[in-house]
Amino acid sequence: QVQLVESGGGLVQPGGSLRLSCTASGSIFSTDVMGWYRQAPGKQRELVATITSGGIKYADSVKGRFTISRDGAKNTVSLQMNSLKPEDTAVYYCNVARVFSVNYWGKGTLVTVSS
Repeated sequence: QVQLVESGGGLVQPGGSLRLSCTASGSIFSTDVMGWYRQAPGKQRELVATITSGGIKYADSVKGRFTISRDGAKNTVSLQMNSLKPEDTAVYYCNVARVFSVNYWGKGTLVTVSS
């Protein structure tokens, strides 16, 4: 079993920055996909960014503004968010995905971008 705990959310003004972190307990394998998703009010959950040994993927809406990173030794995945916009407001979820469609989710952390 894997448990994920997110931190770093909060209120920030447009144009500001936040850094989200996710710490995983349990075994994380090098083949696991770690990533961030978000869900805005009234909308479906969407992919923000994922990272594997094979590469990184970003949603078009965050390219050039967000950076995902992973520390295998600490079992953490982070999301540096710069130039934040009001439309980035959402609950951000950490995810670990592995073979056979096994998915683990954190409880989420709220990011609010508002003046």
